[in-house]
Amino acid sequence: MALFGNAHTVDPVAAREEYARLLGEDEQVHAAFVLIRDTLLFTDRRLILVDKQGVTGRKVEYHSYPYRSISHFAVETAGTFDLDAELKLWISSNPTPITKKFTKGVDIYEVQAILTKYVAR
Repeated sequence: MALFGNAHTVDPVAAREEYARLLGEDEQVHAAFVLIRDTLLFTDRRLILVDKQGVTGRKVEYHSYPYRSISHFAVETAGTFDLDAELKLWISSNPTPITKKFTKGVDIYEVQAILTKYVAR
């Protein structure tokens, strides 16, 4: 199953099957979101960002962030003219946040709730 298309929530079981080679032993995917071409996986251990690159998307970069390395995060809701919501993550001592845009297919409040659950431990 290819996780592709507009921004949407993906069934965690399907995401686990798709990205099984990235996961550690007994690591569970609790939530997954597709953002146009990129994917965010929230596991019980870390946040995995799947960054598809190039025109074809055949080249893929995988970023793994243990929740303890997220120093803080921000969500920006969609507005009247700006229809995209946005997630910003600050990792450890890096002053520049990682920014991901969410179209109307994803509930940014759900993403924020998941991060709150894992980052605030």
